[in-house]
Amino acid sequence: MSPVRSAHSRTASAVLDADFLEVRAKLLEVAASLDRIDRAVAAARVANDERLAGIAQSLAILADGRPDRAERIQLVFSDEYQAGWNVAR
Repeated sequence: MSPVRSAHSRTASAVLDADFLEVRAKLLEVAASLDRIDRAVAAARVANDERLAGIAQSLAILADGRPDRAERIQLVFSDEYQAGWNVAR
């Protein structure tokens, strides 16, 4: 069994070849989910929902072409660190 090589040891073409179908499927899944929300009863009620705003912000991050997209999207959906969060009160 050969070890799994990291993306850093493969060419961009090899990474794209390996990941394209999975990425395509995930993008289609996101698009289908957004279409279902748009077609649902009372869709206007969620138009200003912060979760949709986070999705929109994440899509903009994907499109901006800058590095560290996964980290930046994770931060969109993360709460800021609160010192002492784990201390009993």
